[in-house]
Order: sequence, then C-alpha cells, then structure tokens
Amino acid sequence: MGDGESRAPDPVPDHVIVMGVSGSGKSTVAKGISTVMGWEFAEGDAFHSEGNVEKMHDGIPLTDDDRWPWLEAVGAWISEKEARGEPAVVTCSALRRAYRDILCRNRPHVRFLHVTAAPEVIRDRMEHRPDHYMPASLLPSQLATLEPLEPDEPGVVITNEGTAAQVLNRALVALGLRKESS
Repeated sequence: MGDGESRAPDPVPDHVIVMGVSGSGKSTVAKGISTVMGWEFAEGDAFHSEGNVEKMHDGIPLTDDDRWPWLEAVGAWISEKEARGEPAVVTCSALRRAYRDILCRNRPHVRFLHVTAAPEVIRDRMEHRPDHYMPASLLPSQLATLEPLEPDEPGVVITNEGTAAQVLNRALVALGLRKESS
C-alpha cells in the first residue's frame, strides 16, 4: 500500500447463539453454520453441570438458580473466542430475556438465531432422538418459559421447516452471512 491508502478494517467476528427449545433443531443449524462459515462450534449442553443433566434426565425442569452458572459458562466461552478474534457459533436454549441479557453482557458481537418449529414437530423429534437426556415431558415447561426475542435484541427468528439444507440457507440469509438466492 502506498501513502494515502488505507486498509479496510478487519471484519468484526460474529458470535452466533442458536437458541430455542430443546428439539427445535438448534444443533443441526449451528453445526451447519460452523461448517459453511468455518467457525468453531460448541454445544451449549456441554456446559451444563452434572447436577443439571441429572435433573433434566429425571424430567425435572431446571430453575433459574440451576441455569445462572450454565449461562455464565456459555458466556465465558464466547468471551474467549471474542478475545482471540475468532468467530464462533454455540447452541443455548436462551429461553428468557434475562438469560439472553447475561449472554450479551459485555459481548457486543453476539447475535441470536431463534429456531422455531411447531410443538408437535418438536415433541416427535424429542421422542425419537437417541442418546439425549432431555425427555419430551419437559417440552411444555420449556415452551411456557420461552420469551420471544424482542425488537431491541440482536437477533433473528427462522422456522425449521423443510430440508436441513433449506433451513441452513434460511439461517445464513437471515443472519446476513449469505445472500438470498434468486
């Protein structure tokens, strides 16, 4: 570069939290974003304590006191990625505004992708997925807890309808990571 030329600033890394109730398709969408974008992926469930996992396995809904340390752990992971300048995608139910506020605190590059599906579709998925500790019996409590994204929150909502490729494309377009195909 010669005198007077300026270099464009590096793009700000994205940190996408794929949110929604259990069984909505968060993991499939997040893994797809990770693959297409070359971003690191983390499964939010991996940040739960053993006690939380046992409660959910036993069909006992988590309380806010159960969730706070989990949310802080997910947020700390995002902060590590941000400090390194690494874009990342993580799943996290993030059902309430208060939970999302924790995840965004001092993390200005966090965006939410809320994946939705009809409750009967979600229940069917939950009843047929192998090796997952979250029973379908907890779906009503998750739906009752869910607070939709508000207009002032950094995020978008997509439906999980169609093929996995269609849903992934919808997610990438909604997040501005891919142009809409004509």
